[in-house]
Amino acid sequence: MELKVWVDGVQRIVCGVTEVTTCQEVVIALAQAIGRTGRYTLIEKWRDTERHLAPHENPIISLNKWGQYASDVQLILRRTGPSLGERPTSDSVARIPERTLYRQIYSCNHLS
Repeated sequence: MELKVWVDGVQRIVCGVTEVTTCQEVVIALAQAIGRTGRYTLIEKWRDTERHLAPHENPIISLNKWGQYASDVQLILRRTGPSLGERPTSDSVARIPERTLYRQIYSCNHLS
């Protein structure tokens, strides 16, 4: 199945998505496809309402829950921060602790 995701205002299609494909897998596939590192999250947007999808959620199942409105829902890849390699290394910069599981799991630091 194909999953349409908006990335920087451009609609991208992720092929081979099934009901067991996780948001984390979709995020990693998109980050690799666009050749970027960083921390990302997948957003489900309907009208003026946005919801962050959890890394373990299945985007196909989430969309199916919308029923007749599923075609009106947009999935958006949003960068939430730099990769570990992009962070300032100065000791004078206070480190902010990770506040959400999204930031830890959606880290695509393995990409170059």
